[in-house]
Amino acid sequence: MKKLILLFTLTFSYALSNAQIGSNLNFSNTPDHTPMMNSTWEAIDKMMYKVTTEGNKKVYTPHYPAELKKLENKIVQLPGYLVPLNSGRNHSTFMLSVLPVAQCQFCGTNGIPPMVEIFLKKGTIKFTEEPIKIKGKMVFNPQPLKGNSEIQIVDAEVIK
Repeated sequence: MKKLILLFTLTFSYALSNAQIGSNLNFSNTPDHTPMMNSTWEAIDKMMYKVTTEGNKKVYTPHYPAELKKLENKIVQLPGYLVPLNSGRNHSTFMLSVLPVAQCQFCGTNGIPPMVEIFLKKGTIKFTEEPIKIKGKMVFNPQPLKGNSEIQIVDAEVIK
């Protein structure tokens, strides 16, 4: 019995180590994600937070640099990846990111990637891991500490 357990353990360990190093996997046809950064994303990425203290509590208030403020209430187009806010297949409100969910940077060490909250004008979009393009009016959330994103695209449409 001990030999059987040892044989199973060694076989399983060998298979697991091969799977981890990818010796049996072929990634030659797997594309990297499509880069999404453009001048609008670059401006969004410059948003910073002003940190103040009220009593014993730190308060983080968004600061929008001039380059980003110029885009407020303007129609913008943003390519990106859909990041769901709720479970389900179809979404009318979601986050748009420069990175796909599978390459989430805040799971690593490089910080949170730029994201904006999208509110579709009408209808829904089915979840996809493929890049999409959104067109809509960029607004700054007047109360970002209430749970919504600091930067939002309202009356948005998916561009085919």
